[in-house]
Amino acid sequence: MKKDLMKNNCYDVDETMCIMGSCLEYMFPEIYKELEEKYTIYDLCLEQTHLNMALTKIIGMVVRKKVKNIIFVSVDKSPHCVQLHYIVTELRKFMSEEELGVKNYVATDKGLEEIPFDVISLSKNLSKLKEILK
Repeated sequence: MKKDLMKNNCYDVDETMCIMGSCLEYMFPEIYKELEEKYTIYDLCLEQTHLNMALTKIIGMVVRKKVKNIIFVSVDKSPHCVQLHYIVTELRKFMSEEELGVKNYVATDKGLEEIPFDVISLSKNLSKLKEILK
């Protein structure tokens, strides 16, 4: 089942939320179908919705304590989708990892690749990346 995250009632959530970039359904239909068979998909396009609005919505869903796990899935190399993973940084500011399990994946031609939090954090620090690449 697919739901529009921004139109979904904050009480109408599953224990595990799979939040993904809306373009993934069209760019990687096999991956999308595989995920949809396991989870309710919460569709989000960060090209249309500002990150802060999405973050507020997700926090509203999580604080009601029904959500135990969130899976973020983006299309690799998308400048808008990558922001999905930055939501984790904000969630970690008010919830522990024990309270909320979070996994991050990017869809590629090879399938889903899990992305560690350290990589997400580093992707926001261009000067540090520049040092690493030297």
